[in-house]
Amino acid sequence: MPSSKIEIHHLIDMKRRGEKISMLTAYDYPSARILDEAGIDCLLVGDSAANVVLGYPDTLPVSMDELVILTRAVSRGAKRSFVIGDMPFMSYNISVSDAIRNAGRFLKEGRANAIKLEGGGAVADTVRALVQAGIPVVGHLGLTPQTAGMIGGLKVQGRTAEQAAKILEDAKRLEEAGAFMLVLEAIPKRVAALISSRVSIPVIGIGAGCDCDGQVLVLHDMLGINAGFKPKFVKRFAQLEQEILDAARRYHEEVRAQTFPAEEHSFTIDDEQYRHIESVLGTSSKAKSNGGNGRSKHRSTSRVPVAN
Repeated sequence: MPSSKIEIHHLIDMKRRGEKISMLTAYDYPSARILDEAGIDCLLVGDSAANVVLGYPDTLPVSMDELVILTRAVSRGAKRSFVIGDMPFMSYNISVSDAIRNAGRFLKEGRANAIKLEGGGAVADTVRALVQAGIPVVGHLGLTPQTAGMIGGLKVQGRTAEQAAKILEDAKRLEEAGAFMLVLEAIPKRVAALISSRVSIPVIGIGAGCDCDGQVLVLHDMLGINAGFKPKFVKRFAQLEQEILDAARRYHEEVRAQTFPAEEHSFTIDDEQYRHIESVLGTSSKAKSNGGNGRSKHRSTSRVPVAN
């Protein structure tokens, strides 16, 4: 992979070479900077920000404005990684013109390199229009959380021949419409492998087995920050929630015990200069306690004389 910015053709070449693509979600500058340095190929500013960052019960309430702000922060931290903005619910469903306008915001304001949207054949015309407008598109098939209620809830998809055939058909239609990459979510491993082999564009799996062209996970799930939620496909590569909790408790205890800040965390001052400050502040304090020595009691005590 190049040491400079990753482009679409690099990702397509990786599929051709059989080199796996790494993708993680990111929602802020420091996370993006760290993941970029770690060599992660793609950063997805997912609508999962609704749950893991903004505290919504599901992904539906998150707005374009919220995701554009997060995408802009991620783009500042991603010097090499390819950044993808996730189109939120109803940002592309009403009309093609709405889809182009909103997707364009991810590129123009958020400085993303591409957008992702959910849906199969029903959004193929939208994908085609976006690509014609110069907006690179990533598709999303299988479990589509924004419309989970229409497909029986948050369940594995593609377990029947009919479902698998439909997903493959949708994958081909999105490729034909100009999508340069697909995400397959919660699909049996062998079905995902079959679909990956039938399209020429990279296929990124999340709960779709190791035979996809790459993998994506939600950062907070991978780091163990979202401890109350762990679907089958998530592997915890760290347990940061407990570490953060322990650190915050230690901080709280040391503040209460007055052991933090210690001397090594404090700034010093020259003795002579401090005596001068002490004399000035002492005079000011005495004046205040004496009612200002004839001055108004309402005079601001913040106006302390400062030596030139």
